[in-house]
Amino acid sequence: MRTIDAGAVAAFYLRRQHLNSPRQTPLSRESLTRFVSDAGGLQLDSINVVDRAHYLTLWSRFGAYSKAHLDSLVYEKRVLVEYWAHAACLVASSDLEGWGRAMADYKRLHKGWSTWLKANPRILRQVESEIAKRGPLTSGAFARPASQGKAGGWWDWKPAQHALDFLWMSGRIGIHSRRHFHKSYDLAKRVLPPFTPIERADFPRWHIKKTLRALGAAAEADLSKYMTFPRIAPSLRKETLKKMLKDGAVVEHRVEGLPGRWFALTEDLPDLEKAAPARGTTLLSPFDSLLWHRARAKNLFGFDYKIEVYTPAAKRKYGYYTLPILHEGRLIGRIDPKNHREQRRLEVRACHLEAKPDDRLWRGLTEALRSLAEFVGATTIDAPDGPLREALAG
Repeated sequence: MRTIDAGAVAAFYLRRQHLNSPRQTPLSRESLTRFVSDAGGLQLDSINVVDRAHYLTLWSRFGAYSKAHLDSLVYEKRVLVEYWAHAACLVASSDLEGWGRAMADYKRLHKGWSTWLKANPRILRQVESEIAKRGPLTSGAFARPASQGKAGGWWDWKPAQHALDFLWMSGRIGIHSRRHFHKSYDLAKRVLPPFTPIERADFPRWHIKKTLRALGAAAEADLSKYMTFPRIAPSLRKETLKKMLKDGAVVEHRVEGLPGRWFALTEDLPDLEKAAPARGTTLLSPFDSLLWHRARAKNLFGFDYKIEVYTPAAKRKYGYYTLPILHEGRLIGRIDPKNHREQRRLEVRACHLEAKPDDRLWRGLTEALRSLAEFVGATTIDAPDGPLREALAG
């Protein structure tokens, strides 16, 4: 059994996450598809302290691109579509054959819906019928008018929202567009590119291969904690992995200095063993796919990360919405930024470094902050007194 250096595993992971040379590749239809397909998904989140999570994740790779261009690629050209991978995500349309199976099997695999569906079949039919007749609708279109008080019947927002969620997750409707991050729904046949779902029996293998593709090399725990949707029974995952090992699609190996069984796609082994060190500096969204499995980031990079937006202010260690700093293939600290949109000012409220800084780090960090400021429309950057402020002034 091969033993592979942990540094090579980390370097190959960065390559698969398109972070081996960050902010050097222009965003295009092709580069966007390659990244999201390789990573398995692009997470969405509503927090907007600096910018939306998916915008930031793409900036980390592509630099200051046009958000209007991205939105056109997603919601007009349908290069990506919204579904669920780790959490709510954009997934590559080229992967819809796999995700389409998850949609087709959603009702069967998520039995918690059965009671609700038996009690509310009319709501489901009417919500789908309204969308068919009226075109794209937000959940607000199903809100009960205030004049109706509590007697809104089926036209009550909560059951209608449940219906929208079920119809979306089961592939009967899709996300047509977003305005101020609010979703509009339309029939799937009007918003999703045509696809044929893979066979049910093939899905566990597809999911494991997708996960290994994103991770490069994976510990056994990584296989269930990276792409967490849909939940695959541990016994089925183990049996599928066993078959993939037997037929040679996957190889088991050791990682020097790290415990447990590790796996990689056989086709990736040559590149994994000779992965080149990453270069360059960027900042990561708290919802970046590199950090989806926090324990993996700690094992590979020695970086213990927790988002503190849900932590009471007095108990925060680093800040409300800290962005990890990726420098030369290492996670070496974090900054706590805020985008003051009306003032066109990017404020760095704190900078916490976990490595000894040198001129190359300060240069890389200031370049990344200037690129981020350009991306979010800020014309000035403020930082506390200290070396970062001096570097930005230089």
